Amino acid sequence: MQYYDPKTLSFLLSDVHQLQELLNAERYAAYDQQSIDLLLDAVKDFSDTSLFPFVKEMDEKPSVFKEGRVTIHEQFGPILKKAGEMGLIGAFMDEKDNGLQLPMMVFNALYFIMEAANNHVTGYLGLTAGSANLILTYGSEELKQKYVPNMLEMRWSGTMCLTEPHAGSSLSDITSSAIPKGDDTYAIKGQKIFISASDHQFSDNFIHLVLARVKGAPAGTKGISLFVVPQYHVNDDGSIGEYNHVDVVGEFEKLGQRGYCTNHLAFGDSGESVGYLVGQENKGLSYMFQMMNEARIATGRMGTGIASAAYYASLQYAKERPQGRKLQSTGQKDPSEEQTLIINHPDVKRMLLHQKAIVEGSLSLILQCSYYVDKSLTEEGDEKNTYHLLCEILNPIAKTYPSEAGKEAVDTGLQVLGGYGYMMDFILQQYLRDIRIISIYEGTTGIQSLDLLGRKVTMMDGAALKLLAKEMETTIAEAMDKEELKQYAITLGENAKLIEMCLRNLMPYAKQGNHERYLADATIFMDLFSTVVIGWQWLKIGVAALGQNEVFMQSKLHTLEYFYKYEMSRCKGLQKTICDDSEVTIKMGVEMY
Repeated sequence: MQYYDPKTLSFLLSDVHQLQELLNAERYAAYDQQSIDLLLDAVKDFSDTSLFPFVKEMDEKPSVFKEGRVTIHEQFGPILKKAGEMGLIGAFMDEKDNGLQLPMMVFNALYFIMEAANNHVTGYLGLTAGSANLILTYGSEELKQKYVPNMLEMRWSGTMCLTEPHAGSSLSDITSSAIPKGDDTYAIKGQKIFISASDHQFSDNFIHLVLARVKGAPAGTKGISLFVVPQYHVNDDGSIGEYNHVDVVGEFEKLGQRGYCTNHLAFGDSGESVGYLVGQENKGLSYMFQMMNEARIATGRMGTGIASAAYYASLQYAKERPQGRKLQSTGQKDPSEEQTLIINHPDVKRMLLHQKAIVEGSLSLILQCSYYVDKSLTEEGDEKNTYHLLCEILNPIAKTYPSEAGKEAVDTGLQVLGGYGYMMDFILQQYLRDIRIISIYEGTTGIQSLDLLGRKVTMMDGAALKLLAKEMETTIAEAMDKEELKQYAITLGENAKLIEMCLRNLMPYAKQGNHERYLADATIFMDLFSTVVIGWQWLKIGVAALGQNEVFMQSKLHTLEYFYKYEMSRCKGLQKTICDDSEVTIKMGVEMY
């Protein structure tokens, strides 16, 4: 069964997002198009044989917590081993750190393939990669040498430990403590919840990156430090030492992604948990944001992968399921005719187009963000800062749109199957359960929306917003030269101006200090902004596809037409809601519910 389209992925990489331009940079000189194609094929083969065949079974036989340890599906053993051997953990890291130094755009393409095949797997890989990269960026040479090599081989696993039972997403309220021991180490004590991939039988050690407060630190986020806390101490010769008293006290039984374990950890309850400071005291949250930003794009990528798998599952069903008959010119059906396949019904085509538009638009957005990351690594001076700012403003959108619209796409895919979609025999119900967490992971949609409107559009006096507008204007100018795309270019420009109208309406509240009113409809603003951004991506796709007659390219233009008719048309309504003077969500008293 198909779970993604290799041709579409290659088209987006090469024709839309100019992969060859990146490969011309000195940083990526070791690669050419042929070597990238070989990597894509190798990961597809790995996913076809080792990941996709087990996606349903990992849901049916989920991770299990018993007597302080977590056991996951046996297939994870060969998967994690092979991923380490293939270099997939350190694929984007520098060669000097034993990474492959791949473009981030290629790295995210590889992980998208694996996520479409089996979304229960990549969290184990990605958390270890992110943890290792954080140590490489901010850790001492001793920490790098002691922990990173085994992490890149997937012998040891990495996690990020932020959330606490009483604080949830409010990191300013964490209370886990770090008491200096006088030898450059700290005694760590506290509880962390929702810690993914933090214990299983296929890793010899778990390297936890833990946010905690040193005694006497300032209140709020300015007093948070970052520590490496291994499950087991590591001896000077590199061998596993004594237990470091990081206890797994329970596992959360989830609605979906049941093969991807999520645990409750206790540090320092059964004995002393020793932590090693990363960087400087009280700088922990700023360090952790590197991993959090990487994880937000990765979460959007995961949502895209799940939605892709759901789309191709429902597409296959629509091509095989006969039901009903096409209407005749008289408006009647001929009962003597054979039943037609449901893909011939316009409403089913609409549902399939809806999924296709979301999946391919989301994938293009993930690759666009990756392109900016790569450019920020290969450029210098003002250009480097330009691409950094573009990454900053698109980051919350790259996390939110694929998770929210992806959820909608999977639900639509289930609808294509009708009653069978609701049955356990078909995988759509699993994909719907799996994708439900994506809009919650790594900062909920509400948090991402506050970040976009409250921080990103206003940062540096709107510098990032202006740069993004300029990028869109470049695409609009290209499309205006092509008669077939001209109206779409005009529509994109008009809808981009709706964002400006909203900000002109809202900014006075921010300047008055009425931040509650300014941010009250941040989630609606995110919907508007992200719809315009995906409209931009589809116009870029249209520019690349125009003039080519093959069915593949024509399908892109038809999907562009769909997105502008059915999705971009929503923008005016969203703008009207945002600019409305009503303060109903602020005025509604708690006692009124």
